[in-house]
Amino acid sequence: MAESDKVFSGSIPKFYDTLMVPLIFEGYAADLAELVAAFSPASVLETAAGSGAVTRGLAPRLGAGKRYVVTDLNQSMLDYAATRQKPDSRIEWRQADALDLPFEDASFDVVCCQFGAMFFPNRVEGYAEARRVLKPGGHFVFNVWDRIEENAFADDVTNAVATVFPHDPPRFLARTPHGYHDIALIREELSRAGFADITIETREKVSRAPSARDVATAYCQGTPLRNEIEARDASLLQLATDRAAEAIASRHGGEGPVAGKIQAHVIVAAG
Repeated sequence: MAESDKVFSGSIPKFYDTLMVPLIFEGYAADLAELVAAFSPASVLETAAGSGAVTRGLAPRLGAGKRYVVTDLNQSMLDYAATRQKPDSRIEWRQADALDLPFEDASFDVVCCQFGAMFFPNRVEGYAEARRVLKPGGHFVFNVWDRIEENAFADDVTNAVATVFPHDPPRFLARTPHGYHDIALIREELSRAGFADITIETREKVSRAPSARDVATAYCQGTPLRNEIEARDASLLQLATDRAAEAIASRHGGEGPVAGKIQAHVIVAAG
């Protein structure tokens, strides 16, 4: 993973939240919130919270007096997430590295993470940290994207942007968000971190947007793909976005609303 893959700053948080979240994250955030709430936890830690899609879905499901600590590596994303959440005395916002959590052992009933594990420099360490802060009988609930070929818009954008930089195509989407999809590897790394009870379910959904332009802007300007494009030639950001929009429109709906398949793995680990 390139260092720039972890940088969500500048205008990225706003584009990410207003475009990417409704495009691909909201449905899976609702799933994660439902799974976590079903354990009736008294204390929850969320890592890699991003712009707060899970936080907004889970907070209303937690009862009064519960403890909910929301963390992210990127302070700019955490700051934005806090602006999207109504004041809530149960929620503590804290910048934290999922691989080096600033919490005591056995502090939480549930640790949850929405599409963050792919960004961990060392996933076994990240999983071991989640297990360390879990109370006995606690659960680690998270999800990761399936391979890019199972996620239509991400695949289309990657291929379209490659035509702008044929000699050095940006590969952020394939490399990182969609680069950790091997179920056997996920099980193995969770086991190495000490988890014994692991369930993995693959869930397909449909991603929808008002236009192909919205999809292209979301991916090209609301994710670290933007960093890769601008590192090559910032003046070509708009051209890359245009190419992506054209590709999506031609495959998924012309000038009106567009829809495409998305797919992810949802994991619950304990023990």
